[in-house]
Amino acid sequence: MSAVILAGSRPGGDPVAQSEGLLAKALVDIGGATALDRVIDALQEAGIDRIAVAAPAGPVAEVARARELEVIEPAAGPSESVSRAFELLGAPMLVATADHPLLKPEWIRQFIADAPDDVDVALMLASREKVQAAVPGSKRTWLKFSDGHWSGCNLFLLRTANASRALAVWKQIEALRKKPWRIAQRIGPITLARYALGLLSIRQAFTRLGRKIGVRASVVPAMDGLAAVDVDSVADLQMVRAIWAEQRAEQGRLPSGASQ
Repeated sequence: MSAVILAGSRPGGDPVAQSEGLLAKALVDIGGATALDRVIDALQEAGIDRIAVAAPAGPVAEVARARELEVIEPAAGPSESVSRAFELLGAPMLVATADHPLLKPEWIRQFIADAPDDVDVALMLASREKVQAAVPGSKRTWLKFSDGHWSGCNLFLLRTANASRALAVWKQIEALRKKPWRIAQRIGPITLARYALGLLSIRQAFTRLGRKIGVRASVVPAMDGLAAVDVDSVADLQMVRAIWAEQRAEQGRLPSGASQ
């Protein structure tokens, strides 16, 4: 199992990075380390041996090289950057993002273990109930289906070489990620009608989408709603820092020898 961490910057700069006086969001400080370092730590603790970072030349790439990781020059968009990494690393490959500093190794292990063996592509989603239980009042983008509302967790698994088919259309899907009805529309009028009537489950949607593009796709529900919390805004950054500090304080209160 290998992994790529997407750590590029938005054209024109990122407001989170700008608020911190930094060149990239991946460099924001989370409890004394960069957000990128936190993601690297989680992947390594989960047992991922080969990790590449998609980042332009500069301070983010320097963080990756200091950790003795491979650096890939990012492309115009995330899908193309993942394609470059997939050509280098091959399957199976995880895809993570540098703005997900709360990422935990147990979530990664759960994702890999729960992804069906016979799929080409899997993604982790968190239910609205779990997200709200973990961070009440948090604003997320929800995919609304018959079995509930779901939020992405910035974790993808390309299990087989056939996953390259999904990468070929990911660029188009990226533009529709906040318009789930448009995603449903891509897989036919019957599916669109089922979505409009609230009869389409999240698994059915991604299974049918996978069939249309020639891959076997699956959704893995997250065990912890925090898995859906990334740093998309300055408010997110403040929330993540508060959560991180609370988690460290809680660990400090555990009795000696207790599991952390």
